[in-house]
Amino acid sequence: MSRVADTIIIGGGVVGCAAAYYLAKAGNSNVIVLEGTKSIGHGGSSRNGGGVRQSGRDVRELPYAMYGIKNLWPNLSEELGVDTEYTQKGNLRLGKTEEHLKKLNTLASNAQSVGLDVRMVDAKEVKEICPYLADDIIGASWCPTDGHANPLTTTLGYYKRSLEMGVKYYTDAPVKELRKIKGKVRQVVLNDGTVFEGESIILAAGYESREIARTVGVDIPMTRLIDEALVTEMQPHMFDIMLGTAGGDFYGHQAHHGSFVFGSDSGYEVVTDMKDPSAMETNSLTLSASCRAIMSYVPALKDAKIVRSWAGWLDNAFDGVPFISRVDEAPGLILACGFTGHGFGTAPAVGLMLSQMVAGEETVVDISALRYDRFKPIR
Repeated sequence: MSRVADTIIIGGGVVGCAAAYYLAKAGNSNVIVLEGTKSIGHGGSSRNGGGVRQSGRDVRELPYAMYGIKNLWPNLSEELGVDTEYTQKGNLRLGKTEEHLKKLNTLASNAQSVGLDVRMVDAKEVKEICPYLADDIIGASWCPTDGHANPLTTTLGYYKRSLEMGVKYYTDAPVKELRKIKGKVRQVVLNDGTVFEGESIILAAGYESREIARTVGVDIPMTRLIDEALVTEMQPHMFDIMLGTAGGDFYGHQAHHGSFVFGSDSGYEVVTDMKDPSAMETNSLTLSASCRAIMSYVPALKDAKIVRSWAGWLDNAFDGVPFISRVDEAPGLILACGFTGHGFGTAPAVGLMLSQMVAGEETVVDISALRYDRFKPIR
């Protein structure tokens, strides 16, 4: 295959595959996607609880999160030819303390200010929406247009359709550096010395994006954070809504086949070690803490057996929102990273906007607040 393309995408996760698809859909199939591991969607794209939500987000993310849920997710299964298992039955973000409710109310008020249909509900209405929840929940935010989907089928759907439309994928292709030609980022060099060249370079490689961007003098302010996920055995049907908590203990839903899928952050991750980041192994200390949190909110699951668990690294932006931006010091480079563990639900909108950025078009919503240099001091 040719190593020259109009656009090279670094990262074969859901964002990279979505960008490839929307580029091809717009008529630009001369696209190469480079994935550092042996499989598509190896990172956070296959290691999350599947939330497709607007509630609980920073207001800077809301315009494109809302755009994607209104315009892209409803027909995505038909468009990609796979069952994304997209379900739009609402999202409860639960609180057990007054401090929790204060946080949820602030998030809800901020979201309402940009037009999102989200409101606070009391303990009685929480139980009316989902009777399987614990009695000590005193309130929640409720967003009826939120939902969930299957990260695996969605990512592979974008991959399959873009592949059929002419996009070329290279797996087991870890990137060593970027190179400028006459002041413009044009070349991508793999660890084995193989060189690819393109007019536009989209960097969507999760946390690895930071080291790659540094090779052309750009530092992206983000850190690496462990996140875990688990799947239970199949359960009788309980509910179709998405769940989250004010404390960020866990989030998840019941999948179409009956199993519950949860992503979790117990708080212990920062004091434990993963011997090999590529192993993606869970930790007995952190996983048990997450299970206790889940049982405390959904007691009906106290006897459910876990059939699988896994872990992975998040690209955690310093201010919790991603970097989706061209780079002034590195013309030709477009960043799409720092999604901080909640990039799956916005991936269709982000992929579409990346394709528009490559084409030099205005994005469907204004994302200037997500520029890469927003931390620089104003002089």
